[in-house]
Amino acid sequence: MPAGATWLLGRFGAVLAVLLLAAVTALPARAVEVQRVVSPGGIEAWLVEDHTNPILSLDLVFRGGAALDPTGKQGVANLVASTMDEGAGDLDSQAFQGRLDALSISLRFGAGADSFTGTLRTLSENRDAAFELLRLALTAPRFDEEPVERIRAQILIGLSRASEDPDSIASRSLSKIFFPDHPYGRSSNGTRETVEAITRHDLVTFVRNRFGRDNLVVGVVGDVTPAELAQLLDSTFLDLPAEAAPASHAETKPAGLGELVVVEREIPQSVVVFGHGGLLRDDPDYYAAYVVNHIFGGGSFSSRLYDEVREKRGLAYSVYSFLSPFDYSALMIGGVATQNQRVAESLEIIRAEWRRMAEEGPGEEELRRAKTFLTGSFPLRFSSSGSISGMLAGIQHNKLGIDYLDRRNSYVEAVSLEDARRVARRLLDADALTVVVVGKPSGLTPSRPAPDLD
Repeated sequence: MPAGATWLLGRFGAVLAVLLLAAVTALPARAVEVQRVVSPGGIEAWLVEDHTNPILSLDLVFRGGAALDPTGKQGVANLVASTMDEGAGDLDSQAFQGRLDALSISLRFGAGADSFTGTLRTLSENRDAAFELLRLALTAPRFDEEPVERIRAQILIGLSRASEDPDSIASRSLSKIFFPDHPYGRSSNGTRETVEAITRHDLVTFVRNRFGRDNLVVGVVGDVTPAELAQLLDSTFLDLPAEAAPASHAETKPAGLGELVVVEREIPQSVVVFGHGGLLRDDPDYYAAYVVNHIFGGGSFSSRLYDEVREKRGLAYSVYSFLSPFDYSALMIGGVATQNQRVAESLEIIRAEWRRMAEEGPGEEELRRAKTFLTGSFPLRFSSSGSISGMLAGIQHNKLGIDYLDRRNSYVEAVSLEDARRVARRLLDADALTVVVVGKPSGLTPSRPAPDLD
């Protein structure tokens, strides 16, 4: 890949033009019609057809991500995602990236714990070339030594920075406490030792094992007809293996509940994360829990935690909570950052609110406001073709059904006050709250040493 500011500005400037167009191009204010498209070769995609602007957005998800990295090779999925666009087929890194740049195509890959994702954004006039580059990246990534070592070095620099970053230390420590013997407790980026141990064979093996057509979901939005998309699906994905290698984990529950850990760092403000078990995405109580969390800590300026911790006492600039479901486990997580001498007081207030919400549940007016906000703001997520194609892929990954966009608000509206209070009792447990503090907090006595993050 060429070096130099001129080339970099040219590449990112062209890509930025496509991304800006996608970002400001929302679908018309109407119901989003999702079509199921099945290619002659049997490959399925969900399509929202829109010819208002000459752009096309595709999101794909392969089930199974960094949690499947082999022991001692953590970071494989992330390194694959970071190098797949660094040369494929007959195109080396410079040629492949130059082709993307010349045609204003944005192609990106990413690896989460339970999924491997890809995004493609292109102008309609370059559609065929864009899909061909996607095909090459998926089916014939080169993993040449120069780009792999360059990207590996960048990842190692990132790991070095993360090892000193309080937010990263806090979140990784909490994960390690919750999942000491499960892949969810490992960093998706790996460690210096494991990233250095990854070979080209490991990268090729990941692609061969995970990129099966049976393991793929696709969402597409934009300037393409169902018939045109069907042909593109076959030309792009039929070269993939029919089946991915079998892979799954047993469901697991978080460990270390009720622990308090302090990771000492000489910083004036402590970073605090806390949480306990949550609800899986397919749990019948998930939407009630979603509404309860919005009232409790997910509603930003309108939440109970925000009101009690910041507005009434000025203990922190922000405080929050959110539901974090995995494929095989689930958490409810929160966080706050505050001065070292005010950490203990902040945690006392947070625990008191945690307990009060569990015992009393939300009020009727709180529930009404939350439901109004959550249903009214949902259409704002349809802000661009890229956001919608990402939703289509995510809905398929979570097996929510092709009519989910039409049904989603009804799930929120169906949450009754009785449901919310019952689920608050089920979900929230102040005594099980595990807390990690990174800083020099006063007035806290840890219950155990900090976990080893290496």
